[in-house]
Amino acid sequence: MVIGGVLMAGCSKTNQAAAGSDTFPLKDCPDRPNCVSSIARNQARYVAPFAYACDRRQAIDVLVQILAEQPRTTIVEKREDYLHVEFRSRIFRFVDDVEFYFPADQPLVHVRSASRLGYSDMGVNRKRVEALRANFSEALKKRS
Repeated sequence: MVIGGVLMAGCSKTNQAAAGSDTFPLKDCPDRPNCVSSIARNQARYVAPFAYACDRRQAIDVLVQILAEQPRTTIVEKREDYLHVEFRSRIFRFVDDVEFYFPADQPLVHVRSASRLGYSDMGVNRKRVEALRANFSEALKKRS
């Protein structure tokens, strides 16, 4: 399944102290250029969170629907505020983990996309997140 991109948020980054805690499931990116995240401390790895102007449940449903249309994609975990998705590369079947967190108090989707193996990803994770953002934004526009 595939999760779609959402509108870019103009909001500030999340409190870094919360990253990776029980209440904030996303971790910061490691010191490798094969990860991007809306909570990244390193600006080279930072991507804006997705924003939405609808009910959180609807935003999650839209993203799940977008992910379902993506090739070689599996939703590994789905909770009311979190999605963990695996994307597999076409030829070598390398796995990239993409996580989405929907905080209850903000109309944002925090995102983290990282390769499991290797050092560089040739920009694949950033391109994926931006494509999902565009798909998410377009799907939300169609629903309104």
